Amino acid sequence: MAKAFSIASWNVEHFKGDPNRTDRVINFLKDQNPDVIGLYEVEGSEVFTAVTSKFPGYTFQITEGLQTQEILVGVNSNLSAFMTQKLEFKSGTTHMRPGLLLTITIAGKRYMVLFLHLASSNEPRGFGLRDDMADKAIKFRKTLNKAVDGKANYIFLGDLNTMGLEYPYNHDIEAESELKRWDTRAKQYYDLRRLTKTYDATWSNGSGSTIPDSNLDHVYASEHLKFKEFDKIGGGKADVSVRGWVNKVTNAEKNKWIKDYSDHSLLYLEVQKV
Repeated sequence: MAKAFSIASWNVEHFKGDPNRTDRVINFLKDQNPDVIGLYEVEGSEVFTAVTSKFPGYTFQITEGLQTQEILVGVNSNLSAFMTQKLEFKSGTTHMRPGLLLTITIAGKRYMVLFLHLASSNEPRGFGLRDDMADKAIKFRKTLNKAVDGKANYIFLGDLNTMGLEYPYNHDIEAESELKRWDTRAKQYYDLRRLTKTYDATWSNGSGSTIPDSNLDHVYASEHLKFKEFDKIGGGKADVSVRGWVNKVTNAEKNKWIKDYSDHSLLYLEVQKV
């Protein structure tokens, strides 16, 4: 099948300030050669200026509001596309990030890509906000189906912060259980699946941390959509290529990458034409 477009989705931790780090991040992004770029935790206007100037053939939009961390999305101008900010994914919370919806039209077919950065916390309030936001993203498939009068070509992705819940009296919810709940709802009721990745963990606090590497970044897509396959680390095939600290061999190399770029690795995927 022929490629429709590629996406690079990446949480660049506290993306602001240091121009040397900004240059490193931009060069790494360019190496991926994506048609669509989604960046999370953009905190400074200088970052917006630097990224947009280094990708002159792209059209960009950034979320706006009282939140300090924004989502920046860029799309190659060769693609017919438009973007809209989706406030409903703030879950009624003033300082939460909205979603950014990108609609691309190729050969008369529309593809809808929703970029999200969900609530980060394993405390009850953060867990509840995140679950509500994920539920809205899953149910959004039904809204899009109605809009296209059929099966929508829908993808939602980003830093979904699946870190579970810590609760007293042995009532914790593990991150795997949180994901399983989302997966079940997505598949049974909305014909969505979570894409496989070349490496499960996408976030790391470094080799010296007591916090284990965590599976925080994900892609959900309509069941009928197809994606290029990549070799999975450890064997097998996957829909999404994880690129960054996960590809480093030694702890020293891994820690340096995290310091130079981000604690999150980048997700890369190629959507095939329907």
